Amino acid sequence: MANNEGIDNSFLDTVKFDAKGLVPAIVQDHETGKVLMMAWMNRESLEMTLERKKACYWSRSRNKLWLKGESSGNMQDVYDILIDCDGDTLILKVSQIGGACHVGYHSCFYRRVLENGNMEICDTLMFDPEEVYGKKS
Repeated sequence: MANNEGIDNSFLDTVKFDAKGLVPAIVQDHETGKVLMMAWMNRESLEMTLERKKACYWSRSRNKLWLKGESSGNMQDVYDILIDCDGDTLILKVSQIGGACHVGYHSCFYRRVLENGNMEICDTLMFDPEEVYGKKS
């Protein structure tokens, strides 16, 4: 039985955002536990995620909210959100539609380091990024 005594149940007030107003979110497949990606969230993206049950992040490179899959169709349905003991890191457990990685793999962690220091691909390519996002100029 869980002991909830003394636990502050106000989730958004518990999250410790950094000086830029961001918190890291580790994203896992809700069925397998496979790590799919890591992204940043601000309060607004977290509120949108809670409201819509679709993963929404903060894009540091574009400096705007980023609904995962808005351009690729590779959405993330959110099943659970966990917060660590310090309140400064989140885990989102999701159902990933298509690939999570912008380069086309199921997971952003698609390369394994070998004993000799080289790398190998260890994941499934789900889509061609040029077909989804267009060619980069």
